[in-house]
Amino acid sequence: MPAPNAIAPEKLARLVGLHGSPRILDLRDAPSETIPGATFSLPHDPDGRSDAPSIVVVDEDGSGAAATRAAVLRSDGLAAEVLEGGFAAWLAGGWPTVSLAHLPPRHADGRTWWVTRARPKVDRIACPWLIRRFVDPDARFLFVAPADVLRVATESGAEPFDIADERVFWSHRGERCTFDVMVEAFGLEGQAPLARLAAIVRGADTDRLDLAPEAAGLLAISLGLSRTHADDHAQLEAGMLVYDALYRWCRDAQEEKHNWSSHQPAHAKVPA
Repeated sequence: MPAPNAIAPEKLARLVGLHGSPRILDLRDAPSETIPGATFSLPHDPDGRSDAPSIVVVDEDGSGAAATRAAVLRSDGLAAEVLEGGFAAWLAGGWPTVSLAHLPPRHADGRTWWVTRARPKVDRIACPWLIRRFVDPDARFLFVAPADVLRVATESGAEPFDIADERVFWSHRGERCTFDVMVEAFGLEGQAPLARLAAIVRGADTDRLDLAPEAAGLLAISLGLSRTHADDHAQLEAGMLVYDALYRWCRDAQEEKHNWSSHQPAHAKVPA
């Protein structure tokens, strides 16, 4: 039986990367890797209270500061649990981790800032989705004219991505798109659902619709979203739902079929 106010690593692993997943608060000092989607501080509303609806607190082995921090959060009226066995148990179970080696420095607000070209289509929606679901759920994204990306990056301290410039780390490399580069650089290339999604994104973003049957559908939806939303941030929010759905399909629903009768209730047999 799990300890009170604790969550097992295998249960948390099923929630990682999903829309509405718990906030994961990592208390360890300067780690080189963490649980996908984990942060090292909590966002606060103007009254100084965390706005995270559910929180999982992680320390090194489950016997450190996590229990105290979770108890304090619960006293504030928040649903807070401790990860059983801490990060050590997560590693021992072989659950995915995200590498922080290439993570840009955080701003004073505790968030990473990113900047790219305005009027996104595929890669410039897919990459923010990956970052918010697996790297930094509070990441801020700036959309500017192509000629302004590097200037805005310098002036704002935002990390440029998906721009054709050899000085930019996060961009296309050969036949791979920026999404591929991010999946690899953040150490997530071994995750089968993300590998499947990456092929779809690459096909839609590089006019290689032969790479995955779903690439043509993603391209059509992406172009439709771009024409539906005049505001890039509104388009990003709508696109997040698209990639949430695609990721769940890649993870859980590839074998499910659908036709006129596949979901009809079975007819009761008439006795002979």
